[in-house]
Amino acid sequence: MKRFFGKVRMAEPQVSDAERELFGGPLRYDQGWSQHEHARLDLTMRSALRQMPGLVGVTLRMAWSADRRALVAVAVSELGQGIAAAVGLLAINAVMHALLGAGEATDRLNALLPGLLAAAGVAVVNSALAGWSTARAGRLEPLVERIATTQYLAAATSVELEAIEDPAFRRLIDIAQYGPTSARRMISACVSALNSTISLIATAGVLTVLHPLLLPMLLVIAAPRGWGAMRVAQERYVSVMSWIEHLRASRLIANLLTDRTAAQEVRIHAVGPFLLDRYRRMAASAEAEQERLASSKAVTEWVASALSGLAMAATYGTMIWLIMAGHMSLAVAGTAVIAVRTGSASLGALVMTVNQLHEESLYVRDHGRFLVEAAQHAIPRSGDPVPGRVGQVSLEHVSYRYPDRDVAALDDVSLAFPMGSVTAVVGENGSGKSTLMKVLSGLLLPHDGTVRWGKADLTGLDRSQVFDRVSLLTQDFQRWPVTAAMNIRIGRPGHDASRRDLEKSVVYAGAGSVAAKLPNGLDSMLGRMFRGAIELSGGEWQKVGLARTHWRSSTSRQDSVLIVDEPTSALDPEAEIAAFDRIRRLAAPHRAVVLVTHRMSGVRHADHIYVLSQGRLAEHGTHDELIAARGRYAGMFETQAAQYAPAAGVPRPAHPPKARTDDSSSH
Repeated sequence: MKRFFGKVRMAEPQVSDAERELFGGPLRYDQGWSQHEHARLDLTMRSALRQMPGLVGVTLRMAWSADRRALVAVAVSELGQGIAAAVGLLAINAVMHALLGAGEATDRLNALLPGLLAAAGVAVVNSALAGWSTARAGRLEPLVERIATTQYLAAATSVELEAIEDPAFRRLIDIAQYGPTSARRMISACVSALNSTISLIATAGVLTVLHPLLLPMLLVIAAPRGWGAMRVAQERYVSVMSWIEHLRASRLIANLLTDRTAAQEVRIHAVGPFLLDRYRRMAASAEAEQERLASSKAVTEWVASALSGLAMAATYGTMIWLIMAGHMSLAVAGTAVIAVRTGSASLGALVMTVNQLHEESLYVRDHGRFLVEAAQHAIPRSGDPVPGRVGQVSLEHVSYRYPDRDVAALDDVSLAFPMGSVTAVVGENGSGKSTLMKVLSGLLLPHDGTVRWGKADLTGLDRSQVFDRVSLLTQDFQRWPVTAAMNIRIGRPGHDASRRDLEKSVVYAGAGSVAAKLPNGLDSMLGRMFRGAIELSGGEWQKVGLARTHWRSSTSRQDSVLIVDEPTSALDPEAEIAAFDRIRRLAAPHRAVVLVTHRMSGVRHADHIYVLSQGRLAEHGTHDELIAARGRYAGMFETQAAQYAPAAGVPRPAHPPKARTDDSSSH
């Protein structure tokens, strides 16, 4: 009995030896949607019906904010369909009475004509109402999704960078992205639930009017159907969730065997035959699991149908007894049969719909929770204006520690970036250079110390104005899948740009040869994933990035900061020298250039150099001063310089032996 009436639970699937060998166990996603992947198993028949009003209320509030008139139209049409269903059953009852009543056949046919016409009219009205509901719900669905998506994207783009880099908040962002789609699906599910509920209430009302015992009879038949619908759905869900783990592992293998980046090792290392053998073994496990669970599902469906059949037989037996005892007419019994079948079908559909509403509501709740937490982490929209002339941007005893780390990324750092200067920041990986740039630009607020624009404290300034004064070019700058022109213009997208304006930035960045090779010039789409698009090399992309930076900087007339982080990592030596020269020339009386790089040859001409080590300021000065000090900077500079200097002590390879000929090898 527990096999059929106990709670459906997720069984641990059998893991194939191939999965254990490759992945160490079952392959399971760790994405936002996977947090609720077993949600349907938490629902019972009772909890489903109990939760329905709350779930419908959530959907109605979303729809009300999207389009009140459309929502009212859906409600009216669904209510009208319920009334039409009740009237239709009464019309069928009249037809049954006329057809089974006493009198000549002609008289009975004439008597049933009004009922038939009424039933036909009700069917036409019901069809029109259903179409009206579908049309209005079709308007609500995209509106609700658009509103929810806009809320999600607006909240995600307005939070502090610190929140984005917090793993817990990052996961919430990933989960909440499914909320808008679920909100859209909840509209159609809610309409279906309302339709089934109103139809069920109308049917129950008609049965009560026909005979008081008919309503309990409806419940006796409908309850097994509702239980069966939920049980079968959950069994099917368990089936899918069990064998899908094997299937996703085999699909991963298939993707790796056809992946472009893996193609070389697949062939040279003979990875192909090895993984193909594992693919066959995983596929066999998936097929066996599907066969086993399909059989289990078939048995559950048989039990549900048998229970419903027994309930139906008991109900029909009761109706026959009522007819023979004279408590129910044959016409009422015929109407009751139709009504009972209609009502039980409505209940089965209602259970399935509530099941869907329950699961979708979990993602909608995640969406709402994300909006609340995003508001708590939002960048302030107010503050004092940034002065037009600031002279320099400085950091005074600044410290910063990331939420998920114990060691401070910056520890009591003080430095200054005067306008018109080129300042370099150098240090090993993990020394705090990138964090320093984020604090300097206002993306991160210091936990201790002060960042000043002139004499103004950054924390009291309008952050949007601070961002407007900062230009950023990093090693991993965004390669937007848009046209080449837009890739440049997006450095300041709100500023109108003619082709002539952009050409100046192209020439400045040395990207003329890149634009020349594009089939449609700057109107060419960049990004290999789209038809007709062109993919650029890493060095070509960096020239586009430099053009974007020049465009943003050239459109600013107030004191600003240009931050350049590892700008030449993909350039050849000649292009690297030219790029550093162009970057240094971007310095102006109203602009400070901050250069972050591991390439020591690019910083020797900087006006001032700061050296970071483990989050602290180790030393600073000009290139000549730091070399003379024989400290950390001098060691880094000389280590890189030695890579290009001739080394007499390096042994030269010996001459390889001559290959023997076939004749010599035979002796």
